[in-house]
Amino acid sequence: MRVRVEQTALPGIGVRHDLLTESGRRLGVVSHRNGRRDLVLYDPDDPDSCQHDIPLTDDEAEALADILGASLMLGQLTGLREQAAGLLTEQIAIPAGSKYVNRRLGDTKTRTRTSASIVAVLRGGEVFASPGPTFRFSAGDVVVVVGTRKGLDGVTAILADSDPDG
Repeated sequence: MRVRVEQTALPGIGVRHDLLTESGRRLGVVSHRNGRRDLVLYDPDDPDSCQHDIPLTDDEAEALADILGASLMLGQLTGLREQAAGLLTEQIAIPAGSKYVNRRLGDTKTRTRTSASIVAVLRGGEVFASPGPTFRFSAGDVVVVVGTRKGLDGVTAILADSDPDG
């Protein structure tokens, strides 16, 4: 289902983006000219009347976008998995003892060694989509990997390696 987002200019205030959910609820985001954003939930009995107005700081708006973006990205990857036979997605945690903690993604050479790709890293509620080779891992990071079963198993083994010489 394609969701229609309506944009309305609010003279002297900013712009409002509204959408109607599948359940019939209308919600929106008001972006003020001064940078402030409000999450707005409309009254189900009067769609022109605001039932709840939740002001969001920049950090809160960014966190909400990250949460929604991560779930959408993982859902899209799951859909891709269903379309491509043999292509899987998996979330793999980097253990504290891994030799790649505080090292760069490029140091793992996972794509070269396994043909699997790290497409995102989840860290403390943040999503780092399409991390580059200079991205540094932290203990507890969860990497989202796309590849064959053999490739995913290879990435798991590489990231679990605690031998600094291996």
